[in-house]
Amino acid sequence: MSVISYLIVIVFCLNILCTITMIFVERKKPYTIVAWFMVLNLLPIIGFFIYILVGSGLSYKTKKMLKKKRLQAKQYDLFVKQQKKIFSARHITDEESKYLDLMLFNLNNSYCSYFKNNLVRVFLNGEDKIISLKKDLEKAKHSINLLYYIFADDNVGNQIMEILIRKAKEGVKVKLIYDSVGSLKTKRKFFNQLIKVGGEVAEFFPPLFGIRLINFKANYRNHKKIVVIDGKIGYMGGINIRDDHMGKNKKLSPWRDTHIKIIGKAVHDLQTIFFNDWRYCKNIVASMNNLISEGYFPTIPNYGDVGCQIITSGPDLNNQPIKESLIKMILTAKDNIYIQTPYFIPDENMLSALKIAKLSGVNIKIIIPSKPDKKFVYKATLSYVKDLLSTGMEFYRYDGFIHSKVVIIDNKVVSIGTCNFDNRSFALNFEINAFLFNPNFVENNINYFNVDLSYSQKIEKSFFKRKFVFNKFTQAFVRLFSPLL
Repeated sequence: MSVISYLIVIVFCLNILCTITMIFVERKKPYTIVAWFMVLNLLPIIGFFIYILVGSGLSYKTKKMLKKKRLQAKQYDLFVKQQKKIFSARHITDEESKYLDLMLFNLNNSYCSYFKNNLVRVFLNGEDKIISLKKDLEKAKHSINLLYYIFADDNVGNQIMEILIRKAKEGVKVKLIYDSVGSLKTKRKFFNQLIKVGGEVAEFFPPLFGIRLINFKANYRNHKKIVVIDGKIGYMGGINIRDDHMGKNKKLSPWRDTHIKIIGKAVHDLQTIFFNDWRYCKNIVASMNNLISEGYFPTIPNYGDVGCQIITSGPDLNNQPIKESLIKMILTAKDNIYIQTPYFIPDENMLSALKIAKLSGVNIKIIIPSKPDKKFVYKATLSYVKDLLSTGMEFYRYDGFIHSKVVIIDNKVVSIGTCNFDNRSFALNFEINAFLFNPNFVENNINYFNVDLSYSQKIEKSFFKRKFVFNKFTQAFVRLFSPLL
């Protein structure tokens, strides 16, 4: 046999091995297996190494460790069980009865409690969020916990880091988690300056031997953005700590985003979610009771009138809680569905839900960017838009880059968080979304959406007719790999 023949046999065996692993060991979805099979065959040998680096699933050991590090408290379990009884028996207000089915679904599917009487503020751009965040960080007395997908060593990153260093010197307990892939360009010495003054830093899914380019978990990213200050004030949403999220990148300007600040009992859930990841990153087993005694879970009075359920999802779970809650929202809608997302690559379940809602007479409007940050993903987005225009769904291109991850139905509920409308967020990333209930709050977010519509161009079928044949081909080709994007 020639050298080429040997190579062909080796490539064939490697592809078969990967395929068998995906089917019987990792139990990937069929459409994901097909997409990877194409990569393996279109890119012989190289495709195998790509799969090993970013395609292989989380190991059984990693999943077990993630679950083991989750905080458990008898009080919380009893609280959730009591809520299930109350909701099932319909011992609720007339207003809460309007979205009872969604709250109960989230309770049963995600085991997430419902907290009412929260004060929630919405930020529509990075600068307003950072101004507010800096003020609250400066006032911290006990603790500051941060988890960011991207924490950059740039202007805004140094502003926040300067405050964290100063507060750590004052004796405030400062903990920071950053994602290894999201913060790939940020050197470790940037975070070491916080460690030197007593702060604590953890890297989520660090690379092998500390070499950033060798990370076998690179495909599974902690995409959350969480800040909890003194256990009483929480931030979450789409805005990272990086200059372009402040609208500083001219190619993606104006940058439109959505972030929220929560004051109320729902902050306890944010704190729990942070410590779940902290316990995993640091491999510690501090109990909920220990954290309560250390002052991380202070008593919080009622502040406002917004109900809140906070849901997380990730590749360590057997289901996809955020996606399933969004599908439940969509199927619950009677009049309107409004969606904002930078990437629109729905899977078959989500596509079916949207089509069912539309066929049921629901008005659906979806805003995507006109200035993409990832052209490859944007082409896949446009391929889905083209197909769905015939259903009567309305799509709009925002005059800039829209990074908001917002879903609103009727005048009932709005979901704001980190989860994009794509398979990466639904199945591969660790994500967090808040489901917020209050008619006035929802109405305000509908108004924000309508303002964005005024800065957007409606996509008509003619938009695709004037595209070159090459563009049409690339859109269709890229869509084949949508389960991996």
